[in-house]
Amino acid sequence: MTRPTRSQIDVTDCDREPIWIPGSIQPHGFLLVLEEPSFQVVQAAVDTTSFLQGVDPLGKTLDEIFGPKLGRQLAMDLGHDAYSDTPRQLRTFQLAGDLELRAIAHRHQGRLIVEFEKTTSAAEAEFVNLYSMSTRFVGALQSAVDVAELQSIAAEEVRKLTGFDRVLVYQFDDEWNGTVVAESRNERLPSYMGLRFPASDIPAQARDLYRLNRLRMIVTADYRPVPLTPAVDPATGKPLDMSYCVLRSVSPVHLEYMRNMGTAASMSISVIDRGRLWGLISCHHAEPRLVPFVVRSACDFIGQVLGLQIQSRMRSADAEQRLRLRSKESRLLTAMAASDDYRVGLITEADDLLAIASAQGAAVVTEDKLLTVGATPGEAEIRRIVGWLAQDVRREVFTSSQLPEEAPQLNANVAGLAAIAISKLHRSYVLWFRSEFATIVTWAGDPRKSTSSEPGDSYLHPRKSFERWIETVRGRSLPFSDVEIEMLVELRNSILGIVLRTAEEMADLTAELRRSNQELEAFSYSVSHDLRAPFRHIVGYSELLRERAQSRLTPDDKRHLAIIAESAQTAGQLVDNLLAFSRMGRARLERRLVDLNLVLAEARDDVMLDAKGRAVRWEIAELPEVYVDPAMLRSAVHNLLSNALKFTRHRAEAVVRVEAWDTSDEHVIAVRDNGVGFDMAYVDKLFGVFQRMHRMEDYEGTGIGLANVRRIISRHGGRTWAEGEPDHGASFYFSLPKRLP
Repeated sequence: MTRPTRSQIDVTDCDREPIWIPGSIQPHGFLLVLEEPSFQVVQAAVDTTSFLQGVDPLGKTLDEIFGPKLGRQLAMDLGHDAYSDTPRQLRTFQLAGDLELRAIAHRHQGRLIVEFEKTTSAAEAEFVNLYSMSTRFVGALQSAVDVAELQSIAAEEVRKLTGFDRVLVYQFDDEWNGTVVAESRNERLPSYMGLRFPASDIPAQARDLYRLNRLRMIVTADYRPVPLTPAVDPATGKPLDMSYCVLRSVSPVHLEYMRNMGTAASMSISVIDRGRLWGLISCHHAEPRLVPFVVRSACDFIGQVLGLQIQSRMRSADAEQRLRLRSKESRLLTAMAASDDYRVGLITEADDLLAIASAQGAAVVTEDKLLTVGATPGEAEIRRIVGWLAQDVRREVFTSSQLPEEAPQLNANVAGLAAIAISKLHRSYVLWFRSEFATIVTWAGDPRKSTSSEPGDSYLHPRKSFERWIETVRGRSLPFSDVEIEMLVELRNSILGIVLRTAEEMADLTAELRRSNQELEAFSYSVSHDLRAPFRHIVGYSELLRERAQSRLTPDDKRHLAIIAESAQTAGQLVDNLLAFSRMGRARLERRLVDLNLVLAEARDDVMLDAKGRAVRWEIAELPEVYVDPAMLRSAVHNLLSNALKFTRHRAEAVVRVEAWDTSDEHVIAVRDNGVGFDMAYVDKLFGVFQRMHRMEDYEGTGIGLANVRRIISRHGGRTWAEGEPDHGASFYFSLPKRLP
């Protein structure tokens, strides 16, 4: 055979080459495209001199091409069976002389395609031997201890069946690079065991064809293609899709690739795992070689059984890994359920948290907290990673074994990252970090030169060298397995369930507290209201008794009646204050813009009515306008000023200072005095109901005033706090938001 000339190679980019419609076949047979039901030939690819004694088959029926007897036999074979895309062998017959042919047929896109391939009687007699060899192969596979042994057995059996010089089992990775994982050979061709071939060696459209048509035979790399005539279907005007044809011609680039490799003939058998192309059984021979169709069918059977065995073993390994990881997930869920904070629960079971993603470090990240275990980046880097993850709002589970390549802008000090989003709105994530796993890859030739273009030549050429080329791969971690990713999805759903249940419980508790508070306020209001009359009666009747029985009462009786009246008055005042406190929580806010200077002036005038004759120095700064309920705020300011005067009564000169300043979102007001002060150890008691810092005998009051201040300010969305020192005065602060809460 003469190899095709450059002028015959019309290829500019092998990635886009339409290899499923080559428009030609290999010359060790011929092809007829038949119209049904007449079985008339509408297209043909045939060297008529070699096969049909110069007869042009176009437009003829099978009877006219092969004679009445053979034509009727073929027509009966073709008419009895419902053909599909899978080629099926028909009968073997002889043409003129001693030329033996095997008929192979399939139906595709409404056309019946019949191919005739050279064979021999000896090859056809091999069926019994093939059956026994296939049976032995299945038994050997079942006793294999692991996937590596499965692959070695398959390579050995295919070489025994076909007689090829070298048989490789070639496995694809996630990037479609292929690694030779098993090999059986003689010494005529070099070993490729362990070598990796770049994805560009088998372009995407070629991989698609391997998945559709599991077997491809190239008898010689130096063949001259036989063109299909006419080039397009006369009925449709489209080229013939030859995806399932056994004689389909292959890319000139691939033929050159074979010659560069030193391979004259080749055969490929696809290994399919769950519908995906797992790899190939690739056969090479130093000389031209035709393997009969029946033997190729047996090899296809081996490829299918190998795929099923690999699938079964991988599923079993996946099931074991899934069971192991689920036990760790169960412990994590138990720890989270037992903790008030799921984040703390996760970190508590640190070993299980790391193991569920085979990670060296992990982090639980929320807006207000960051918890880490193991080897992790610093907080700033983790926050940067979270910010990057949050940009992709659609991705809830993220994994990468090459983070520096995928996100170089992060300058991440980790190679692998897994992340699950608990809340993207609030940037809550669980992250796992994997360290770098440097690997040494031995390529079959420099992968950076997978193709080359010769000077002055516009055509694409494959690389010429397959010498071992060693590369050290850095910046990558071990990849995350499908089971690990599946478990991360499950863990995320479980965490979301716990967080949601906690949120629901908190919502129920909040509703219950709100209802209880409402009931308590109603009860307080009712009790306070009902107690006012009895205390007034006690005061009134004790005074009436003292007036009417004045002459009959002893000094002790009069003192007792005075104590009764005073206690009843104090209790009545306490009830009045409690009633006011209850009303303050129930009253509706009527907000409007109020000048705080005016409110302070009114409150100061009121409290000074009870401080006549005292020396009081007021130091009042300019106060802001605030958006408040004026009556409520006046009550709060009145309480603060009244307290300031009360606790400075023993000073020669009382000093009360009122100051104000702004933050970014608040007005802050301070009321300071030079009175008795208080111990900061008890500051938390100041704003509680009925809480007092001094004896009632020394300073009157019911202990509700500051509680009322806090309630009023809180209802306006503000804060209250205090500072003090015994005998060095006190400062009381409240804030009001600049905007409505």
